[in-house]
Amino acid sequence: MLITALRQLAQLMQDEVALARAEISRNLSRAGTGLALIGVAAILALTALDVLAGALVAYLATTDLSVGTAALIVGGGCLAVALGLAVVGRSRLTADALSPDRTMRNMSRDLDTMKEATDA
Repeated sequence: MLITALRQLAQLMQDEVALARAEISRNLSRAGTGLALIGVAAILALTALDVLAGALVAYLATTDLSVGTAALIVGGGCLAVALGLAVVGRSRLTADALSPDRTMRNMSRDLDTMKEATDA
Protein backbone atom coordinates (compact mmCIF):
# COMPACT_ATOMS: atom_id res chain seq x y z
CA MET A 1 0.00 0.00 0.00
CA LEU A 2 2.85 2.39 0.81
CA ILE A 3 4.57 1.55 -2.48
CA THR A 4 1.34 2.25 -4.38
CA ALA A 5 0.95 5.59 -2.60
CA LEU A 6 4.54 6.54 -3.42
CA ARG A 7 4.06 5.59 -7.07
CA GLN A 8 0.91 7.66 -7.23
CA LEU A 9 2.69 10.58 -5.59
CA ALA A 10 5.56 10.32 -8.07
CA GLN A 11 3.11 10.21 -11.00
CA LEU A 12 1.18 13.13 -9.55
CA MET A 13 4.35 15.21 -9.21
CA GLN A 14 5.35 14.36 -12.80
CA ASP A 15 1.91 15.45 -14.00
CA GLU A 16 2.16 18.69 -12.01
CA VAL A 17 5.59 19.44 -13.48
CA ALA A 18 4.21 18.84 -16.98
CA LEU A 19 1.30 21.16 -16.22
CA ALA A 20 3.67 23.81 -14.88
CA ARG A 21 5.78 23.58 -18.04
CA ALA A 22 2.72 23.98 -20.25
CA GLU A 23 1.46 26.92 -18.21
CA ILE A 24 4.85 28.64 -18.21
CA SER A 25 5.12 28.11 -21.96
CA ARG A 26 1.70 29.70 -22.45
CA ASN A 27 2.68 32.62 -20.21
CA LEU A 28 5.93 33.16 -22.11
CA SER A 29 3.93 33.27 -25.32
CA ARG A 30 1.68 35.87 -23.71
CA ALA A 31 4.75 37.87 -22.68
CA GLY A 32 6.01 37.74 -26.26
CA THR A 33 2.69 39.12 -27.46
CA GLY A 34 2.93 41.89 -24.86
CA LEU A 35 6.43 42.81 -26.02
CA ALA A 36 5.30 42.82 -29.65
CA LEU A 37 2.40 45.16 -28.80
CA ILE A 38 4.78 47.50 -27.00
CA GLY A 39 7.06 47.45 -30.05
CA VAL A 40 4.15 48.29 -32.36
CA ALA A 41 3.09 51.04 -29.94
CA ALA A 42 6.58 52.53 -30.06
CA ILE A 43 6.57 52.53 -33.87
CA LEU A 44 3.13 54.14 -33.96
CA ALA A 45 4.22 56.73 -31.40
CA LEU A 46 7.19 57.68 -33.57
CA THR A 47 4.90 57.89 -36.60
CA ALA A 48 2.46 60.02 -34.60
CA LEU A 49 5.22 62.39 -33.58
CA ASP A 50 6.28 62.68 -37.22
CA VAL A 51 2.71 63.36 -38.33
CA LEU A 52 2.20 65.89 -35.53
CA ALA A 53 5.40 67.66 -36.54
CA GLY A 54 4.21 67.66 -40.14
CA ALA A 55 0.87 69.02 -38.97
CA LEU A 56 2.56 71.86 -37.14
CA VAL A 57 4.66 72.67 -40.21
CA ALA A 58 1.58 72.55 -42.45
CA TYR A 59 -0.33 74.71 -40.01
CA LEU A 60 2.40 77.29 -39.81
CA ALA A 61 3.20 77.20 -43.55
CA THR A 62 -0.32 77.77 -44.76
CA THR A 63 -3.17 79.98 -43.79
CA ASP A 64 -5.70 77.28 -44.65
CA LEU A 65 -6.47 75.62 -41.31
CA SER A 66 -8.08 72.49 -42.77
CA VAL A 67 -4.77 70.87 -43.79
CA GLY A 68 -3.20 71.44 -40.40
CA THR A 69 -6.33 70.40 -38.56
CA ALA A 70 -6.57 67.22 -40.60
CA ALA A 71 -2.95 66.35 -39.89
CA LEU A 72 -3.48 67.03 -36.17
CA ILE A 73 -6.47 64.69 -36.15
CA VAL A 74 -4.47 61.92 -37.87
CA GLY A 75 -1.50 62.40 -35.55
CA GLY A 76 -3.72 62.44 -32.48
CA GLY A 77 -5.45 59.26 -33.63
CA CYS A 78 -2.13 57.46 -34.15
CA LEU A 79 -0.95 58.59 -30.75
CA ALA A 80 -4.16 57.35 -29.11
CA VAL A 81 -3.75 53.93 -30.76
CA ALA A 82 -0.10 53.78 -29.67
CA LEU A 83 -1.04 54.57 -26.08
CA GLY A 84 -3.78 51.92 -26.14
CA LEU A 85 -1.38 49.26 -27.46
CA ALA A 86 1.22 50.20 -24.85
CA VAL A 87 -1.31 49.85 -22.03
CA VAL A 88 -2.48 46.45 -23.29
CA GLY A 89 1.09 45.26 -23.80
CA ARG A 90 2.12 46.40 -20.34
CA SER A 91 -0.83 44.61 -18.74
CA ARG A 92 0.36 41.35 -20.32
CA LEU A 93 3.77 41.72 -18.69
CA THR A 94 2.71 41.95 -15.05
CA ALA A 95 3.98 39.32 -12.63
CA ASP A 96 0.40 38.28 -11.82
CA ALA A 97 -0.39 37.64 -15.48
CA LEU A 98 2.72 35.47 -15.92
CA SER A 99 2.56 33.34 -12.76
CA PRO A 100 1.47 29.68 -13.07
CA ASP A 101 -1.61 30.06 -10.84
CA ARG A 102 -3.37 26.85 -11.77
CA THR A 103 -0.29 24.73 -11.14
CA MET A 104 0.33 26.36 -7.77
CA ARG A 105 -3.27 25.71 -6.69
CA ASN A 106 -3.07 22.09 -7.83
CA MET A 107 0.23 21.46 -6.07
CA SER A 108 -1.07 23.01 -2.86
CA ARG A 109 -4.19 20.86 -3.05
CA ASP A 110 -2.12 17.75 -3.77
CA LEU A 111 0.13 18.39 -0.80
CA ASP A 112 -2.89 18.88 1.44
CA THR A 113 -4.36 15.61 0.19
CA MET A 114 -1.11 13.75 0.82
CA LYS A 115 -0.91 15.21 4.34
CA GLU A 116 -4.47 14.07 5.05
CA ALA A 117 -3.71 10.59 3.68
CA THR A 118 -0.62 10.18 5.82
CA ASP A 119 -2.42 11.44 8.96
CA ALA A 120 -5.24 8.92 8.56
